[in-house]
Amino acid sequence: MNNTLAMIMAGGNGQRLYPLTRDRAKPAVTFGGIYRLIDFTLSNCINSGMRKIVVLPQYKSLSLDRHLRLGWSILNSELDEYIFSIPPQMRINGDWYKGTADSIYQNFYFTDMVKPRYFLILSADHIYKMDYSRMLAFHMEKGADATVASIEVDKKDASKFGIMVVDKDDRINTFKEKPKSSLSGRKTLRANMGIYIFNSRVLKKFLEKDANKDSDHDFGKDIIPAMISQAKVFAYNFTDKNNNSQYWRDVGSIDAYYETSMDMMNHPRSPLNRNAQNWPIRTLQGQYPPTSIVSSQEYPRGKPGICLDSLVSGGCIINGGMVRNCILSPRVKINSNSQTEESIIMEGVEIGKYCKIKRTIIDKGVNILPGTEIGYDPEEDRERFHVSDSGIVVIPKNAEVSPTRIKILKKQSIREFDHSQGIVGIM
Repeated sequence: MNNTLAMIMAGGNGQRLYPLTRDRAKPAVTFGGIYRLIDFTLSNCINSGMRKIVVLPQYKSLSLDRHLRLGWSILNSELDEYIFSIPPQMRINGDWYKGTADSIYQNFYFTDMVKPRYFLILSADHIYKMDYSRMLAFHMEKGADATVASIEVDKKDASKFGIMVVDKDDRINTFKEKPKSSLSGRKTLRANMGIYIFNSRVLKKFLEKDANKDSDHDFGKDIIPAMISQAKVFAYNFTDKNNNSQYWRDVGSIDAYYETSMDMMNHPRSPLNRNAQNWPIRTLQGQYPPTSIVSSQEYPRGKPGICLDSLVSGGCIINGGMVRNCILSPRVKINSNSQTEESIIMEGVEIGKYCKIKRTIIDKGVNILPGTEIGYDPEEDRERFHVSDSGIVVIPKNAEVSPTRIKILKKQSIREFDHSQGIVGIM
């Protein structure tokens, strides 16, 4: 992997994840209590032996840059190892990144200095565990110019993905981006995962040609289809030792984010094992006290705190409330006689007494005032909050919610990082 440069595309504006992306880049959205979405791709890189990694942000990148700087400065620059971000520099023209391929093309100034033999192109908002060194070995064995990671999907989902038809040697014969009809008679199809390996000279040739065209400048829509007839392009099937498709999810929408979060919570049945010692998921973690699940002190008898089938991060307090099937980020407080179910609660949230919360995502710094009910009346929820197609309610960052209204509070200031206390800010 020493002659391979990983480039992680982190420039999407994340419109379908709004309001979670109102104040942050999509790759910086909290996931699984303590992680950010980008942590999964970065962990795959580190665990695969990748030591030259750049991240290409664009929109609202402050919290993402801080996360990388504080949590991912783990490599040794003296050994030519690095993880850092390259913001849009507009070296070629005055445009922002116009597509996934254009984000790589605009950074040829940097890549020409590194001179990698191979490019590993990745997305920053997918949840999966993958050893990229195996894909590189496949790429080299086939003598490929380009290799596309693929996963089996049901035929009915073809319109959601780039779909490819391959021959018996895994060479791609046809590639269509989100086709309206199936390309084959099979029940399952090979779908593009947004993970690519390119020989550097071949990639540069095609990106330079694409830059002068009127196109979307996108790998799936433009680059891969153009390569198929002119270069050797193969599909690497992401399967386990039993040839079954492994777990991979694109969390580009609120519903996909929620469903994937619930998948991760269902340990030990979770398809994404968080506890695997040989493949740790790394992140930036603060120094939080142990979680407290205690009885309230209300007269005449305290109500016990209850937490069932949930992921609970450090610093949480469940004080006489009930939590079931939830993901709690650090420093969440659940007060007495409240009931929180099937929800994702992010850092610094307080849920007041006698509240009822169900199938809700609550962003950072939110204060839910006593007696508030969310997730039980769909019509009322849609009048007050953002609600997804499947009925997931989303409360935006730094809001104060009462039984009758929602108010966005004044944004909190960014705290400086304190190495002795592990304070990492509230972004």
